[in-house]
Amino acid sequence: LDTATEAAIQQALNELSSGRTTLIIAHRLATVRHAHRIIVLTENGIAEQGAHDALLNSNGVYAKLHSAQQLGLVG
Repeated sequence: LDTATEAAIQQALNELSSGRTTLIIAHRLATVRHAHRIIVLTENGIAEQGAHDALLNSNGVYAKLHSAQQLGLVG
């Protein structure tokens, strides 16, 4: 997706999920950045969970994926 379309989709998701419990399966981490709770799944099950900042600070799977996406190494 181009940046404008991605922003429009993100805004629509934010509006639709306001006041509701929402399950989002995301490939791009920017989609879930503002989620209250992010659950990171691997082939072995739940690897970690928490808010965006906490997961970045833990230097786990989420932080590594985030860094890779920032560098353009993964989608």
